[in-house]
Amino acid sequence: MSETTNTPPDRLSVDPDSSFYNETLLDRGIGVRFKGQEKTNVEEYCISEGWVRVAVGKTLDRRGKPMAMKIKGPVEVWFKDAK
Repeated sequence: MSETTNTPPDRLSVDPDSSFYNETLLDRGIGVRFKGQEKTNVEEYCISEGWVRVAVGKTLDRRGKPMAMKIKGPVEVWFKDAK
């Protein structure tokens, strides 16, 4: 996928260890709306499967990564720098 397009990817993660991580796209700024409400604590999303993984407080798992829960529903994504 070209980074110059205004169509966000179907799936994206903020975890550098994930195969869905893309630093260039994250630097552009991604907005996520889940069930009509904008979310700022999204760790990963998938538009086609209709889910987001959100951080749960400041709790860390045994590997030192934020605890997250996967919730299902309609997901809308956009680039914040898009005009």
